[in-house]
Amino acid sequence: MALLRDWGLALGKWAGRPLAQVQKDSGDPEVQRVRHAAAAGDWSAVRQVLEARPESEDRTELLWAVGDTAGVERWIDTVLEAEPDAALPRLVAGVRYISWGWEARTGARAQHVSREKFEVFHARLRTAEQWLYEAAEREPQWTSPWCGLQTTGRGLQVGQSTARRRFEATVRRDPHHLRAHQQQLQQVCDKWGGSHEEMHAFARTSAFGAPGGTLLGQLVAIAHLEHWLSLDAGADRVYMHRSEVADSLHEAAEHSFRHPDFVRRGAWIQVLNTFAMAFSLAGERGAARECFRATEGRVTEFPWYYLNGADPAAAYRQHRSATGR
Repeated sequence: MALLRDWGLALGKWAGRPLAQVQKDSGDPEVQRVRHAAAAGDWSAVRQVLEARPESEDRTELLWAVGDTAGVERWIDTVLEAEPDAALPRLVAGVRYISWGWEARTGARAQHVSREKFEVFHARLRTAEQWLYEAAEREPQWTSPWCGLQTTGRGLQVGQSTARRRFEATVRRDPHHLRAHQQQLQQVCDKWGGSHEEMHAFARTSAFGAPGGTLLGQLVAIAHLEHWLSLDAGADRVYMHRSEVADSLHEAAEHSFRHPDFVRRGAWIQVLNTFAMAFSLAGERGAARECFRATEGRVTEFPWYYLNGADPAAAYRQHRSATGR
């Protein structure tokens, strides 16, 4: 097995490009640390990692690494009882119940989800809302509770007005919070009760309202991918090959990852993967190749699972090969 592995690595180097592998996080070592601590039920270590980061975009990935860890729901209640006035345990509980709720719902389309699963989904999201509101009351300046409430709101179908208020509460505290904008973009998609026009307008306003080098340029690419997803076979390709789509992607790229102030931090790999897929589907091979080169074989599940949910890296490799990389 070792020989086969070494041969595979050598082949990847010989081919002049790194092997494509799904990257589960940004590479921040604290993500693995907090995930292991959460799995072990070590609240002291979880708290130490989370409290060392500002309550903003910097904490987001760490917080959701805890929330996505199975078993947190089995020990977090004990922490809540022991620290009745603390905001952080309530925030962690809220995020875990969001993730746990979506685990119950599964990623299937609504018509394929049973009533029983929806009941569990909604019950867990309502519990999440309780913890998130309590965290927000204890720490009024924190961003994360409101960002979490954006996600629960979509699952509970609170409506566009309430969803917008929750988004605005988040960005009042952190104007360029990427996850908050990603959540609101989903909220205004046609599939969640919005429209293509509203979605594209929100993406452009958010991206170009932020300073040059912003990660929010990704929103423009996501909006085109969401529009593409909504169309039937054939019509989807025609849409992505429209000249105005390519122009829009290039304009967003210039304001985002091509800008001299772009910093490779946080979710930057996901941003490049999103542009890589969008440019590839748009037939912009040179621009797609530029993005693939910058990712250095690091694949993020989003957005490639839109093409291959079972193996996002396979979709990445296929499209990278088509660009000549």
